[in-house]
Amino acid sequence: MKTNLALFAAAVCGSGLLLAQSYPHAYPREGAKKLFDNDRVTIWEVNWIKNVPQPIHRHLYDMAGVYLRYGFINVTTPEGKVNASGPFDVPRPYFQKAGITHKEEAVGGPGDPERLAIMVDLKEPAASGALPSVTSEAQPAFPREGAKDVLDNPRVRMWDYTWEVKKPAAMHVHDRDAVEIWVTGGTLLVKTPDGKSETRVVSAKDARFIPKGRTESEEAVSGSPRAITIELK
Repeated sequence: MKTNLALFAAAVCGSGLLLAQSYPHAYPREGAKKLFDNDRVTIWEVNWIKNVPQPIHRHLYDMAGVYLRYGFINVTTPEGKVNASGPFDVPRPYFQKAGITHKEEAVGGPGDPERLAIMVDLKEPAASGALPSVTSEAQPAFPREGAKDVLDNPRVRMWDYTWEVKKPAAMHVHDRDAVEIWVTGGTLLVKTPDGKSETRVVSAKDARFIPKGRTESEEAVSGSPRAITIELK
């Protein structure tokens, strides 16, 4: 019996069925750093480091993010097919369905850039139940004047917005959980409905999770802070 089971396992493994199940999740891996984690999302800073071998991996979750720097990479399927990734403008909003299996390896010479992105694994809501509804007199965070709708699908909606000095965003409420990814830095004066205020300094590639129901307004104090905000559906 043991011999038969071993032969069966070997046959299945040879067909690729067991091997497919053994692929690790896309992250963590060399060049990827976890920035935040909760029941809804895991946020990763992903650097594609040139000429560093990477394993075949499987994306276990739908994923959204923003490419902040372009660099050459080769994408290889489990069957060995190699596809070179062509150039694109940044920042580039991005979405990918779960189940994609491949490896991504940065290539290029000493003077070539390395790709950089903030990627967000989209996990399910907390097991404790549905997210609470939002009751607020403030307007929704999005849409708002000056915000560009750059990606919309059944899982996420993404907005590109730049804060201008002496042009505050009105008091608003985030009616969805969201992730804010900074494209350029600066300093914001942030106010809440209770009259409190704080100075928030942000830098390119910073990211934060915004829980549903947070109400605030922001005004640029210096620089032209720009962020792409991913609203979770």
